[in-house]
Amino acid sequence: MSQEAIHERVRSIVADQLSVEASEIKNESNFQNDLGADSLDTVELVMALEEEFDIEIPDEAAEGIITVGDAVTYIQDKQT
Repeated sequence: MSQEAIHERVRSIVADQLSVEASEIKNESNFQNDLGADSLDTVELVMALEEEFDIEIPDEAAEGIITVGDAVTYIQDKQT
């Protein structure tokens, strides 16, 4: 799957989970600071990404995923 396809799917999931407009979501958007996610939102977001992309994101890795770009990069790395 291309990086752009992953980005679009991640952006769609983030928009749904955090109730924000997809147009507001950029690669550099920080889930907490820019998109208003709290700790529960972050856990739910990780679970949604795991389900959507059929991957497992360990807690240690999830702590390092703070932006949309981080999520896209992590998912792309797991799929190669």
